[in-house]
Amino acid sequence: MSEYSKKLPTLAVVGATGAVGTVMLEILSTRQNVWGEIRLIASARSAGKLLTVRGEQVPVVALSAEAFDGVDVAMFDVPDEVSAEWGPVAAARGAVVVDNSGAFRMDTDVPLVVPEVNPAAARQRPRGIIANPNCTTLSMIVAMGALHAEYGLTKLVVASYQAASGAGQAGIDTLRDQLTKVSSTPNLGTAPGDLRRAVGDLGPFPAPLALNVVPWAGSLKDAGWSSEELKVRNESRKILGLPDLKVSATCVRVPVITTHSLVVHATFEREITADQARAVLRDAPGIVLCDDPANGEFPTPNDVVGTDPTWVGRIRQSMDEPNELELFVCGDNLRKGAALNTAQIAELIAAELTVG
Repeated sequence: MSEYSKKLPTLAVVGATGAVGTVMLEILSTRQNVWGEIRLIASARSAGKLLTVRGEQVPVVALSAEAFDGVDVAMFDVPDEVSAEWGPVAAARGAVVVDNSGAFRMDTDVPLVVPEVNPAAARQRPRGIIANPNCTTLSMIVAMGALHAEYGLTKLVVASYQAASGAGQAGIDTLRDQLTKVSSTPNLGTAPGDLRRAVGDLGPFPAPLALNVVPWAGSLKDAGWSSEELKVRNESRKILGLPDLKVSATCVRVPVITTHSLVVHATFEREITADQARAVLRDAPGIVLCDDPANGEFPTPNDVVGTDPTWVGRIRQSMDEPNELELFVCGDNLRKGAALNTAQIAELIAAELTVG
């Protein structure tokens, strides 16, 4: 820590030992450094553990009010209930909280920020808290924000193909365990119920995920919608500043470890061709255009995992409506879908504090 200027703002990473926290430390170690001290905070059982960030071993301190003394920005990656309790505590101690949970996303006094889309929103934070969107929303919203800025988005119909890691470490462990079981049993997936009998433990999923797709992610909400589907709708509206945007989503879990994909049907105010969309996306920050089906080039989770941008391909103008597009997007749900976007928001605040 001594090699970093004390004039730079102090950052706290809350939940540093978790799956996203681990990715966060990797990101902080590779992006341009804008921080002085980086303080690592986790539950009391992890206190004293040494983690590596920016090439240094840093001890984890236990979550407490005093842990936020002197902190300028606190990035939270903890369960909703922990953020709901401790986010306001950190803000009261003077930190700007950037929260990756769902605790504050739809709070009218908390901005929901994607730096490539609505960076100015980060300056209006009456509670001292900024929310990071859900990973599914983040997997598409950078692309949709760029297209909306040019052509005026009016409607979204999306189907997600969500990775097991979206259900946490339990999701990853369950899928790997199921894959091991099905790989040793030939002819599975050819008779009703044979997968259920073979895999046994379903983990956090309502049906086997190996050799299968499960049309469900999240918890049950009104009228049969899932919480993940409502997040796509409500968060897209808030980020884009379109409270009346028509959004319909169907969220599906697929046997992929990490990286969410979405099929997007987007309607715009004006006619938009596939070539026009490609031109916008090619120049947009945070996007990789990968769209040459004739040569087998389009995004897949296996090619996108571990990378930061949103990848976009299979862009087509609707055959029936000239102001509608079909496209396929992929984004690593642990990086841009969680840790990276949180870090980017924190960097906006760091720049603001440094200038101020």
